[in-house]
Amino acid sequence: MKKIIVIIAAVLAVWVAACTDEDIGSSLSDSRTEVVADSTSFSMSGHSVLSPRLQSRTVTQLIGRLSDGDYGSLSSEVVAQLMPTLAIDTLSVTASQIDSCKLLLRVPATGGFTGDSLVPMRMSVYRLNKQLPSPIYSDFDPKGYYDPSDLLGEAAYNAPSSTRATDSQTGVIYLEVAVPMPVELARELFALYKADDKTFATPKAFAAKFPGLYISNSYGAGRVMSFYDTRLVSYYHRTVKTAAGADSIVRATQTYAAVTPEVVVNNVLRLDVAQTLDDAVAAGQAIVAAPAGYELHVSFPIQLIVDAYKESLGKSVGAFNTLEMTIPVEEIKNENGIKPPSYLLMVKSSMRDRFIAGDSLTNDKDSFLAEYDASKKCYVFDDMRNYLLDIIKEKDSYADDEDMEFVIMPVDVTKYTQSASYTSSAYETITKIAPSVAQPSMARLRIDKAKIKVVYNKQVVL
Repeated sequence: MKKIIVIIAAVLAVWVAACTDEDIGSSLSDSRTEVVADSTSFSMSGHSVLSPRLQSRTVTQLIGRLSDGDYGSLSSEVVAQLMPTLAIDTLSVTASQIDSCKLLLRVPATGGFTGDSLVPMRMSVYRLNKQLPSPIYSDFDPKGYYDPSDLLGEAAYNAPSSTRATDSQTGVIYLEVAVPMPVELARELFALYKADDKTFATPKAFAAKFPGLYISNSYGAGRVMSFYDTRLVSYYHRTVKTAAGADSIVRATQTYAAVTPEVVVNNVLRLDVAQTLDDAVAAGQAIVAAPAGYELHVSFPIQLIVDAYKESLGKSVGAFNTLEMTIPVEEIKNENGIKPPSYLLMVKSSMRDRFIAGDSLTNDKDSFLAEYDASKKCYVFDDMRNYLLDIIKEKDSYADDEDMEFVIMPVDVTKYTQSASYTSSAYETITKIAPSVAQPSMARLRIDKAKIKVVYNKQVVL
């Protein structure tokens, strides 16, 4: 609906002119301000495109298999380099004192898995025998990068049987899967550090000696788990003297290496999309599905918006206030509780790959972020003002094809929470946006019912 609210006032604002400075006039003291809000004149078109190949660019490791008749069949494994520790105690500990070694993988207790928590599954871990490529993509084939006979360890697990604990740094309640590793592996790394500690100085130097791990789901289906913290831990003992002079055995642990954002981590994804989703796309419905599923290619009517704005102003002066878009969502019923993506990224098609490869953040000019509102069942891209102003100011109000063609895709968002020193409240800062791999998701976007809201002030000299 197009609304005009009239305000009689002297204008004390910075205006975006629809004409030259000379046309503005020498005085705006006797004038009328019209606040124009239009949410019905513009529509957006688009279609879904299968995108099975992506750069995950996230530390999240999705492991498991899941089949759902309304979503499809998903399998995910992981290849990863490791970030070495900077120091290993080789003075008070000897290799013979190392008792065992484990690979520990943590997953949030809430929201960390999709599917049946009780189904038994098995995780198998192999040593990589050559360097992972960079960049690396979700369709990477690990064959040739590991020896199937070089199994480091395996463990059967389900969600309830995993150890539950609280992360002392983040407060996250997590479940932990422990995969026993050969004690010889910990002793090997201990000896490597003792021989040349510079090997542990950088991920590159460490990968030259230990290329990384391949973690596969070797048994079971019905659940995928999103591990956020994976570390290789050594368990050892030392003999110390008590105050009474008796020998006492002290047991301790040390993390030798871990999966971190600084190293190459890749989710090897295979999603066979359900026929019902393919049929919906073929029928013209706007479907998004992740990971490595459907994204949406759209044409945003920015030129029509600019033209309508300029035509409305005529010889008047205007200040552009708001451009936002709300996309209604239809959740797709399924047996595993798969929900719409938590976030959608809207980025110019020409910048999609560059945005992802560069670990970019949205700038509200050619890329925008929307969070799913589960109560209202919609996404709102609520800060697109700079996008329009850039076209008016920098491109003389002419939008080319690159300005109008966008990709809307599911993404994972990492946030940093910080307490303000002057108040008891805390605020969040987005630190990373990456293609969604944290959990399965899907939704039907009603772009045919999307509302594009335009609000601007129009100054009319009386």
